[in-house]
Amino acid sequence: MRVSLIITTYNSPTALLLVLQSIERQSTLPLDVIVADDGSNNDTKELIKHFQLTTCLKIIHSWQKDKGFRAAKSRNKAIAESDADYLILIDGDMILHPEFVLDHIKNSELGYFIQGTRVLLTKNATENALRRMNLIFSFFSYGIKNRKNAIHSNLLSKLFTKNKKHLNGIKTCNMSFFRKDCININGFDNDFEGWGREDSEFAVRLLNNGIFRKNLRFNAIQFHLWHAENTRASLRQNDVILNSSINNNSKWCNNGIDKYL
Repeated sequence: MRVSLIITTYNSPTALLLVLQSIERQSTLPLDVIVADDGSNNDTKELIKHFQLTTCLKIIHSWQKDKGFRAAKSRNKAIAESDADYLILIDGDMILHPEFVLDHIKNSELGYFIQGTRVLLTKNATENALRRMNLIFSFFSYGIKNRKNAIHSNLLSKLFTKNKKHLNGIKTCNMSFFRKDCININGFDNDFEGWGREDSEFAVRLLNNGIFRKNLRFNAIQFHLWHAENTRASLRQNDVILNSSINNNSKWCNNGIDKYL
């Protein structure tokens, strides 16, 4: 199965480099890596350009002008660059376990999208990782919160992975789905601007379209670098869009990925 790994980023080149290096260490490499860049300055562009010279990965840089937080539009543009069968979405501050891509692939199933979990690193552990360019984390590592999420076990994954229909814990920092399922609901809604809810609203339309949620545990592990929280100033207006999709049983958004295909 051909897989694209899509990374959202904004002006965090050092963190992005760690993420890219963790992708190089994957036991199963994706067909390509598409950086969904929400308007970063030239430092990110130069980092990607230099990384492309030495890596075996196919890196595509999808960039849009900086007009505030527009992750939905940035993801749509990146997805439009892919011709893979399956898409894995992560954020540019997620260091990946070596089996991350393989875990998403082996758990993929027609009629489902996957929601994974993450391991949170403390501020001190993150600063050390960025300073030392440390890629190696495990259950025993210093500076880890929710430590049980760092356990990689196929047996435990089979026991605790569940199919769900609710929106609790929906996050596109660790999500995967078949590209055709994304196209069938017109991707993410470009009307979302500012942090929050574009991922939940996307999941609402997948669920309404008969694509169910698989909550993956103890597989597809990622280690989340600490950062200051984004402003929640746009949550009220974004909640209006989300609640409209829930109340109207929406399966499609009018302002979506079809603008870029």
